[in-house]
Amino acid sequence: MGFVPSPHGSSPVTVPAAAGSAAGSSPAAGPKAVDKETTAGVLFGIAAYGLWGLLPLYFFVLMPAGAVEIVANRVVWSLLFCALLITVTRAWSALARALRNRAVFGSLALAALLIAVNWLTYTYGVTTGQAVEASLGYFINPLVSVLLGVFVLKEKLRPLQWAAVGIGFVAVGVLTYSYGKLPWIALTLAFSFGLYGFVKKRVGPRVDAVTSLSVETMVLAPFAAATMIFLAVTGTDTLTTQGPGHFWLLVASGVITAVPLLFFGASARRLPMTTIGLLQYCAPVLQFILALVVFREAMTVERWIGFGVVWLALAVLTVDMLGAARRNSVAKRAKRGT
Repeated sequence: MGFVPSPHGSSPVTVPAAAGSAAGSSPAAGPKAVDKETTAGVLFGIAAYGLWGLLPLYFFVLMPAGAVEIVANRVVWSLLFCALLITVTRAWSALARALRNRAVFGSLALAALLIAVNWLTYTYGVTTGQAVEASLGYFINPLVSVLLGVFVLKEKLRPLQWAAVGIGFVAVGVLTYSYGKLPWIALTLAFSFGLYGFVKKRVGPRVDAVTSLSVETMVLAPFAAATMIFLAVTGTDTLTTQGPGHFWLLVASGVITAVPLLFFGASARRLPMTTIGLLQYCAPVLQFILALVVFREAMTVERWIGFGVVWLALAVLTVDMLGAARRNSVAKRAKRGT
């Protein structure tokens, strides 16, 4: 696939090829600059995916707030934080262009609905003791992206990609048996996020990450604000009833949503998509570890087997991705040499 969407509301980023050294620069200066940029990109990527991986801890400390209230606050405070960022960076003209462009706005509105489903499902999973299954959704997501490439973009899969998809179906079967039902939380997360990434890919480079998040939260903000008012009127909100610490933790959801997104953007500008594709596994791995070590969720033998099959599918997909990247690199070098 030609894009790597990142969890929890970030934009797929198309990474241009690295530019050559400036004319007249010394031979030694080029590699050092590249190494420095690569190192910075990896650090930004680890920071982004690390923060997304630790997100369950944030939801845990927000309890007794439920999934609906957490997501409603996340939308409203994210919009305010984005407005601050746009003001500081003087990017209101970019936001206005996105709002005027019907194709861009329509795509971002659809993306907003998909990410709302994703956020609600993920938060529900974490706050109801199902963080293991929530992490499974992001392990499965790369396989969903491959399926979307076949059925929507009409892409032809390579043999290893077909093998990974087949192994993925086996994994879902094993996990369905172990759970006694379809792992609907994982599947909802994987498909909502996969579709979200596909929609954002269609928008392409016409919208930067902050503008994109701003439009998406603008679409969701009326519903989120109405939800917050309803919870307050019915006396079921926790925003103002659990003390100042809880209040400010909920308000901080705007920063917690936007900062990893900015880190991801900084990483994607510096790294090839293959590296970003490998870094994305950091988030579900951390989520999985937290579910076992911190939240003490149970893992039966059948679930371990199911997760093992998923990881086997991802290993096959990763081998294919690295092989394709190497072949593309060789082809490019050969083309430059002719």
